[in-house]
Amino acid sequence: MHHSPSTSHLVMLISFFLASKLLLFPGMEFMNIPHDFKDRRGNDFIRSVFFKKNLGVEGTIGFNYGIVASNLPPPAQVAHFLLESTIISRVRLFDADSNILKAFAHTGIAVSVTVPNDEIPRLTKLNFAQQWVENNIQPYTPNTNIVRILVGNEVLSTANKLLIGSVVPAMQNLHSALFEASLDRRIQVSTPHSLGIISNSSPPSTAMFRQGYDTYVLKPLLSFLRATNSPFMVNPYPFFGCSLDTLDFALFRPNAGVLDENTGHVYTNMFDAQLDSVFSAMKFLGFDDVEIVIAETGWPSMGDSTQVGVDAKSAAEYNGNLIRHVISGAGTPLMPNRTFETYIFALFNEDLKEGPTCERNFGLFHTNMTPVYDNRILQRTTAAAAANFHPVTCLLVITIGFLVLAINHHGEI
Repeated sequence: MHHSPSTSHLVMLISFFLASKLLLFPGMEFMNIPHDFKDRRGNDFIRSVFFKKNLGVEGTIGFNYGIVASNLPPPAQVAHFLLESTIISRVRLFDADSNILKAFAHTGIAVSVTVPNDEIPRLTKLNFAQQWVENNIQPYTPNTNIVRILVGNEVLSTANKLLIGSVVPAMQNLHSALFEASLDRRIQVSTPHSLGIISNSSPPSTAMFRQGYDTYVLKPLLSFLRATNSPFMVNPYPFFGCSLDTLDFALFRPNAGVLDENTGHVYTNMFDAQLDSVFSAMKFLGFDDVEIVIAETGWPSMGDSTQVGVDAKSAAEYNGNLIRHVISGAGTPLMPNRTFETYIFALFNEDLKEGPTCERNFGLFHTNMTPVYDNRILQRTTAAAAANFHPVTCLLVITIGFLVLAINHHGEI
C-alpha cells in the first residue's frame, strides 16, 4: 500500500534528529568556516561546519611546538603525526618558521605564530608590521590555517620597559597590516601572559592586575582585544605553584577543596583558582566579556630532587585530567558552563633548553615520536568527540531520516 508522509511522521523524524544532536553534542551550535578551508583528512562534511560551545571559546586542545631540541623530526613528519595519530587540532609556534608553516599546509590544523620578543619594538612602526605580515603570513595563508599572531611571550614579566611599552602599539600595527591584507577576520592578534601579572590572587575573587601594569598596559591591551574579538591569553602552571601539601589540589585529585569566603565557592583544583584569578582581575577593569585562552600549561615527567610530583605518573595525571576538564563544559566557579581553548606544553622534550631539569622534560613525546609516558588520553577519550565533529554519526542520523521519508513516500512501513 502507498503511504504519503504524515505530520506525525515528520514530527517524529525531526524530534529524533534533534534529540540525537543534543545527546551527542550538548550545548553545541553550528558555525560556518571559510569556504576555502581544506583538510587533508578528507572530511569534506566536517569542514563545511564545525561545533562551538554556546559560552566560551571552542574547547579544543593544542600543543606548544617548541624546537629547542636535538634530533627533531622534520616538520612534515610532525604535521603528519599530529594529523593522523592524535586528536590535536591546534599548534602554537614560538616563531614563524617557514618550514613548519609549509609543512602544515592543507592539514586544517590551526596554527598560531609568534613574533619573538626582541622583534617587538620594530613593529611599533606600521611599515615594519606590514613587512612582517607580508613575509611571514601572506605566503602561507590560506593553505596553512594561520589563526593567530602572538606578539611576544610573557612580555610583562621581562620588566623590560621598551618591550612592555611596545607590545600594544605592535599589536595594533599588526592588526592594521592584517586589515590591509584582508586577513583581519581570519587572523587574530594577542599576546600570552604569565600569572606574574596578578597580585592578591588568593582568594581568586579578590585578584587584581599588578599596579602600574593594570592601567597603563593591560587596560589598553584588553580594549584592543575586545575591539578585535581576540582572546586574553595566559600561561597557568599549577606545577610551579604547588607544594607537597597542595599536590593533590594541583593534579585534580580528590581533596578537601579551598573556600573563597567572598563568593562561597569551593575550589577543588588549582587550575580553576588560577583562571578565576585572571577573570577577577579582568572584571575589575571592566573586561569580563573578553575570552580567555590557555596558551601554555603542562607538567614535567622528570625534575630535580627538590621538586614534588616530577614523574611520569603525575605528568600523565595532570594532562589527562586537564583535557577532560577544559573540554567538559563545566567551566570554573566564576566562569561556569564554559570550555577553554588550551595548549599543552609541550609536544616534545627539549633537551637543549637551559635551566632546571624539569624545563627539558615537559614533552609528551620524545623527538623520535614515541610517548614519554602513556598519554592515550590524547587519542582515545571523549576529547576527540568534543574537539572533533564526527561526521559519520551525524550523517547516519540524517541518512536514517531520509530513509524514513523515502519509505513513507514510496513504500510501506
